[in-house]
Amino acid sequence: MSPDEPFDDGVAARAVIAVDGTLTEWSEGARRLLGHTADEVVGRPAAALLADGADPPSVRDGSRWSGTLTLRHRDGHPVSLWVLAHRRPPDGAEATDWLAVSPPEVADQGLPDDPLVRMALTQSPCATMIFDERLRLRGVNEAMADLLGLPAGRLLGLKPTDIGSRPQNAEFEEYLRRVLDTGGRQEMQTYMKATGESRGAHAWLARLAPLTDGTSRVRGVCVTAHDFSDQYRSRERLLLVNEASVRIGTTLDVTRTAQELADVCVPALADFVSVDLLDPRELAGEPAGPPIPPLSLRRSAHRSVNKGSPEAVAKPGQVDVYPENSPQAASLMAGHTVVASGASGDLERWLSWDPARFQRIQEYGIHSTMSVPLQARGATLGVAVFTRFRRPEAFTPDDVLLAEEVTARAAVCIDNARRYSRERETTLTLQRSLLPRTLPRTAAVEAASRYLPATRSGVGGDWFDVIPLSGMRVAMIVGDVVGHGIQASATMGRLRTAVRTLADIDLAPDELLTHLDDLVVRLSEESGGGDGTGEVGATCLYAVYDPVSRRCTLARAGHPLPLLVPPGGPAHQLDLPSGPPLGVGGLPFESAEVELREGSVLAFHTDGLLVSRERDVDTSGRMLREALSASSGSLDETCDRVLNTLLPPGGSTDDVALLLARTRGLPTAQVATWDIPADPALVAPIRKQVVDQLERWGLLEATFTVELVVSELVTNAIRYGAPPIRLRLIHDAATLICEVSDTNHTAPHLRRAKTWDEGGRGLLLVAQLTQRWGSRHTGEGKTIWAELALLGDEL
Repeated sequence: MSPDEPFDDGVAARAVIAVDGTLTEWSEGARRLLGHTADEVVGRPAAALLADGADPPSVRDGSRWSGTLTLRHRDGHPVSLWVLAHRRPPDGAEATDWLAVSPPEVADQGLPDDPLVRMALTQSPCATMIFDERLRLRGVNEAMADLLGLPAGRLLGLKPTDIGSRPQNAEFEEYLRRVLDTGGRQEMQTYMKATGESRGAHAWLARLAPLTDGTSRVRGVCVTAHDFSDQYRSRERLLLVNEASVRIGTTLDVTRTAQELADVCVPALADFVSVDLLDPRELAGEPAGPPIPPLSLRRSAHRSVNKGSPEAVAKPGQVDVYPENSPQAASLMAGHTVVASGASGDLERWLSWDPARFQRIQEYGIHSTMSVPLQARGATLGVAVFTRFRRPEAFTPDDVLLAEEVTARAAVCIDNARRYSRERETTLTLQRSLLPRTLPRTAAVEAASRYLPATRSGVGGDWFDVIPLSGMRVAMIVGDVVGHGIQASATMGRLRTAVRTLADIDLAPDELLTHLDDLVVRLSEESGGGDGTGEVGATCLYAVYDPVSRRCTLARAGHPLPLLVPPGGPAHQLDLPSGPPLGVGGLPFESAEVELREGSVLAFHTDGLLVSRERDVDTSGRMLREALSASSGSLDETCDRVLNTLLPPGGSTDDVALLLARTRGLPTAQVATWDIPADPALVAPIRKQVVDQLERWGLLEATFTVELVVSELVTNAIRYGAPPIRLRLIHDAATLICEVSDTNHTAPHLRRAKTWDEGGRGLLLVAQLTQRWGSRHTGEGKTIWAELALLGDEL
């Protein structure tokens, strides 16, 4: 019965029997029919109403029973009744009750007198029913009775919920009430297996029209049922294809795309779907022909109507080898779909090679499989296997076409993801080979870095570097090339090499960016075919820190501002001049100089660290300052804390480069400076002062080499330079640096002296005796420097 419909309408005889056989409800119609009141029978066994010698109904399986019963009237005489009983609900738990109904004697009531009309109603091939104002069935033809699986004459006087307890019966009553209340037509669509049908479920369209009298009063409802399964399946196929176009290929991840294919097809097309891809080694050469068995297939995804996918033999990520007589290998070799069913015996024959899979057939009642190869751009990627066990229908040719259409789209998406993954891995390998594997250990700074490639848009051109310079100084660089992919990584490598080359000649930060800007302009012209379209662009920040003066000079080209964390203080942005991005050309760059306390932390980063869809840049900047200000003795811990704070769990949509540097200061005791008069006769006293300084530092074993280097550099400065001349020695644990500065901007050149030349061997001698040597220009002139590596016992 419908929840809104009273159990007792006083017409049909109804009774509800609990699972233990006792009567729980008894209608007025049942009292009129058998004479027993509800108080007399409710709570007693229903079998007590059987007449003496009558056999009780036997219901072993199913959810409905109908037949004739001989019952005992209250006054003792037997009453023979036709009874319809059905379980409520039909697919409920074991503890369900039964509704037993006996229709009233209303046969032929209300049917037209015209014999031709009677024949048209009863013999029409269109299933038809007529209900009155009280939802009682007043007329039914043979076509409808066949669908219901009951004699037409036995149904008259019953309501839809008397005939069956399916949810569709209660919904049907609601539609009947709407027609009676509104006087308008209604249509009800449902997908179910009619009780009287031996075939599977069909799609049904019920058209409900009001029946009115001469006063336009609604006196009943005429219902016709139509099987529109073909249209329904066509629409479902169209919806599935449309859903596949939306849901499959949302990411460039192979496993995710395979899972999307399985998710879309269960339960719309199959009860279980598995997607197995060829082992990557099989695809390494982009095979033009079909693969050769035995095949190694890796389970990428599966989905089942049962929770946990207990039907699956392989787990995600597991590799299985499939022989030639398996349906997977057969479909891949043939290049088309292979369908196997239990009815034809193909399923058992196909799966005889694998006892585990054969056991799954028997355990879950698998009756039909469909193996569809995944092919895209001439390459075979794997196979999708569709399985049915809950749905009783075998796969049809239309199902094959639908599966092939959906898997064809999925195959293209999987191939795109595979190509993207391969290109991304290649780009990432190139990127990592171009980035520094480890940062150099210097006396100027302690450094730590992180690089994270973008998770979706691909590897970009972010880079960082730490370059030791002369005079214990160090250069720190962070840059970002516009774009993603191999081109951006290759451009990044060229810029990083150019920066190292320019840094090696000790250019000031603003001058270095000017030269780098010229390089990017030329790269843009090459990429744009010489038309100056500027297809290459980049940002960069270049900083040089001197541990002797504890001063840092910085310049930027359109790059985010660095942050400074002083010892014990909060982080804040440094105020630097805003230079144009690299590649604009013609615009100047400016440097700024800041004095840093020892232990200060400089933080350089690319814009990928701050850009987020969840928050604005100002909020990200505040979070970055808070993460940097949190006390931590380790720069690596600080890097991890910054990334965990600002980046989402799935990673950033853009590349992220982060470089942290904690400054060190060189004590004044490790630096010695002399002003040199422009007199060659005073070189010997200078050498004596240098030897005395080496003795104070405990470096007497380096005296001979240092004397020669100092003598040569000072003599050259006096002879070819311009006063004032200054000599400086810088000493740390492993290195001794000798610097001679003057105000002449002309740099010396190393050359080989001829046999009879009296000079020209000085700088060659310096180059032979020292580890490195070179010159750098300063605002006042130039500095010639030489670096000596100290022996282990002098450390």
